[in-house]
Amino acid sequence: MPIPNYNFMKSPHLRNYLIPFIFVVSSFAEICAQDIYQRNSSADVQGYVFALTLNDANNQIKGETEISVTFGEAINEFTLDLIAKTGEYGMTVDKVLEDDRIIDYRYVDNKIRIQPTSSTTKDRTYTIHYHGIPERGLVIDTTKFGQRSFFGDNWPNLARHWLPSVDHPYDKASIEFKVTAPSHYDVVATGEKVEESYLGDGYKLTTYKEPAPVAMKVVTIGVTKFASKQLEEVYDVPVSAWVYPENRLDGFHDYAVASKVLKYFIDKVGPYSYAKLANMQAKTQWGGLENAGNISYFENSVTGKNEVEGLIAHEIAHQWFGNSASENDWNHVWLSEGFATYFAILYQEEIYGNEKRKEELALDRKQIIDYYRKNPSPIVDPSILDPLKVLSTNTYQKGGWVLNMLRHRLGDEIFWEGVRQYYRTYQNSNAMTVDFQNVMENVSGENLNDFFQQWIFTKGYPEINWNWKYSGGKLRISIAQLQKHYTFKFPLEIEIKIGETVQIEKVQVEEKSQEFEIDLSSRPDEVKLDPELWLLYEVK
Repeated sequence: MPIPNYNFMKSPHLRNYLIPFIFVVSSFAEICAQDIYQRNSSADVQGYVFALTLNDANNQIKGETEISVTFGEAINEFTLDLIAKTGEYGMTVDKVLEDDRIIDYRYVDNKIRIQPTSSTTKDRTYTIHYHGIPERGLVIDTTKFGQRSFFGDNWPNLARHWLPSVDHPYDKASIEFKVTAPSHYDVVATGEKVEESYLGDGYKLTTYKEPAPVAMKVVTIGVTKFASKQLEEVYDVPVSAWVYPENRLDGFHDYAVASKVLKYFIDKVGPYSYAKLANMQAKTQWGGLENAGNISYFENSVTGKNEVEGLIAHEIAHQWFGNSASENDWNHVWLSEGFATYFAILYQEEIYGNEKRKEELALDRKQIIDYYRKNPSPIVDPSILDPLKVLSTNTYQKGGWVLNMLRHRLGDEIFWEGVRQYYRTYQNSNAMTVDFQNVMENVSGENLNDFFQQWIFTKGYPEINWNWKYSGGKLRISIAQLQKHYTFKFPLEIEIKIGETVQIEKVQVEEKSQEFEIDLSSRPDEVKLDPELWLLYEVK
């Protein structure tokens, strides 16, 4: 199904472009998550080598993909995703080899079904020869300046339009791209450049190799006329900018902040997983796409005015959350998007102060409330079957708000210790929400089941009616939760101002209706709920 031309972006940091597009119902049982992708039971892909030939005469690509597979105890049929030719678009498989021998296969329902030979060898190599015109996934177009270009744009499961693969994040593998293209193009791709050779006849071979395991949703190539510059090295990680020559200086200026962002996340979270960090101006359907070590930013991100620092922080945060520690199930994509949303805010808080955190969270809270009125659903929503529909205000902004509340509950020291432990545990691997919960419980020593159940698996948030009165040396604050489907339990900070004096009181709300008494020597001039924006709620 073609994606509507929404001008929609994965990153929420250019907020006017975030268009909610799912209508779902609520549930809060994690075990019911409905990721319906059929996984290979015995075959584990270890690595891909994608040899691609591109040309200027037409949009047809030729591919030769070498896939290293390790089998378990059983050596059964396994499948690879590849969209078959229908009309003008799609791929035609020419032959399939096991090691160096042509073997039989079935190609049905956009799946290459391979029955291994009777050998008992556990480690085998399969090679798929194919050709065709991709409808999606590989965007063959012209740049805003009219230059022909080829950009990988796989998220979430569009790699299957041009790369035979297990097109789901559960099976991550090392990646190598061998791109043969007309020699007037520059080529950048996932991984470290290991070869650039002119072949004659006007063609050039460029090879990039990424040894860390990567999900297909975040592998890419960029092929066009680029201006490129190494911006800096951060802890031996080369940081570069790849932009259109026509806006070269503006692009180098706007993307230079990536070095500072990378250093922040390495220092705060843990080691970076990939061979490089390239920042690429690209023809992409998204505002930013967090390709591993090779991020794509929308063409008009380059202005020379440093207007996309938040977007850059969001996509670099993904290198840890979503790329390295990946969701194992599409319904848990908040582990990617909610984390990137909040950790971009944390970066901005570090640089610009707490008021910036509050400003960003206030914007996010408004979007959450507006979204919920039309889409009353939880963050983990098992009713969603299509991975193209898992992105929403819930998985971005509400997921980020959950991390903000968790941070406040645990305190900064324990929160960061838990985040680092989570990353250490699931770096270059996969996780579910329960895995993150278990790590945070182990680090904090707290039972967080109620917290995760009400904020991740239950729809909505507290809808509050409140008032206060003062008499007899006591401030009485009444809090009523108006939502009918659930009673939330949460800590609530109350700011009390008397003249120039400000004091903060914290109460624990656990019932539909509660009254709290605070001893005060005089009547307050002002009483405010949640002055530091630690609670997701709506005042009715």
